[in-house]
Amino acid sequence: MKLYESETVELKEIYTSDLKKEIVAFANTNGGTIYIGVQDSGHIIGVDNADFVMQQISNSIRDSIRPDVSMFTNIELAQEDKKFFIKVTVSQGTKKPYYLSDKGLKPTGVYVRSGTTSAPASEDAIRMMIKMADGDSFEENRSLVQELTFNRLEEELQKRGLEFTEVQMKNLGILSSDDIYTNMGLLVSDQCKHSIKFAVFQGTDKLVFRDRKELTGSLFAQLTDAYKTIDFYNSTKATFHDLFRTDERDYPEDAVREALLNAIVHRDYSFSGSTFINLYSDRLEMISLGGLVSGLSLEAAMLGASQPRNEKLAALFYRMKLIEAYGTGISKIISCYKGLTVQPKFENVEGAFRAVLPNIHAKVLSAEEQKYLPILRLFEKQKEITRSDVEEALGSGTTHAINILKEMLDKDLISKVGNGRLTRYVQK
Repeated sequence: MKLYESETVELKEIYTSDLKKEIVAFANTNGGTIYIGVQDSGHIIGVDNADFVMQQISNSIRDSIRPDVSMFTNIELAQEDKKFFIKVTVSQGTKKPYYLSDKGLKPTGVYVRSGTTSAPASEDAIRMMIKMADGDSFEENRSLVQELTFNRLEEELQKRGLEFTEVQMKNLGILSSDDIYTNMGLLVSDQCKHSIKFAVFQGTDKLVFRDRKELTGSLFAQLTDAYKTIDFYNSTKATFHDLFRTDERDYPEDAVREALLNAIVHRDYSFSGSTFINLYSDRLEMISLGGLVSGLSLEAAMLGASQPRNEKLAALFYRMKLIEAYGTGISKIISCYKGLTVQPKFENVEGAFRAVLPNIHAKVLSAEEQKYLPILRLFEKQKEITRSDVEEALGSGTTHAINILKEMLDKDLISKVGNGRLTRYVQK
């Protein structure tokens, strides 16, 4: 009997712990056979204490490889010329990728057969194997990251009197039936790889940043941090009707909440990019990746039709009473602006969805009034301005600055404070 190494045959003189890499590689590729007690030349030298070695192999397969590959392996004792050697037959598995449990779902833990060697699989190859084995559901696919913690999720569940046990994790789709963390688990874990990028700009374009930050962690941490950040910049304006005072935010709080929840719950997390929140002087924009689910038009969504892309994530948010019912987010945002001169806008393009909430206190200038913009932009840096500030902004003389300020006073765009040399102007 003469043996040769090939893409489906591996020869080993003695048993070592590295044998599990070969088993993983065969299970991830087209199967194969490993002979122990055989030299690279194909000469059989046999093994000592074969029963003990077979037990070691069996234990290594059971304890060191995930998912369980035992049903796809067979260990048997063979004999030739009074020499005993071990034959390990590995069939191609159905739950690829198989990986070393102490390394995880990454190239150092996932191996494939390439010629006569077992080589680490690339991340792209690992993702492809997961997709082929688990299907197209991003939430249900196995996470490439398996070292996950859920401190923030557990904290949020406890606030609502909800349990967080292993059974609950499986019911929520965080853990698969074979105890492997899913992408759903990754999203709500403290190690979530997706983020929200928040930016505040001066004026109505992206020329000058006032502030920027990236919000990371569990989606629940990102939700809380994003809402608090928007709330910090969401100014309050007081209006009076007779003797009654009414405080009104630049952006209706319910509209902000619904737009933020929609951006987090319904985005396509198979894209690796961030969710964007951009705050301008006249609007708040939220841009989430993925756009509406295929087959659902923007018009249908505005009527209340809904088809959650991330059903398990939406179900968890619903269970935690963060969303009340499916398909009501856009209509709630629209109702927050009912009767106002400005209205929210929604745009759906291939690969992205944008919600635009207008600042209900932003001054809308006519074409004729566009000449006042250089002056109004001064108020983005300071609360009060002087005539000399206006002269500098316009690059004009004193008379022209005085005339422009008078026009703005007449149009109720600004108000005058003090007299003489102490005269200041504030924005209304």
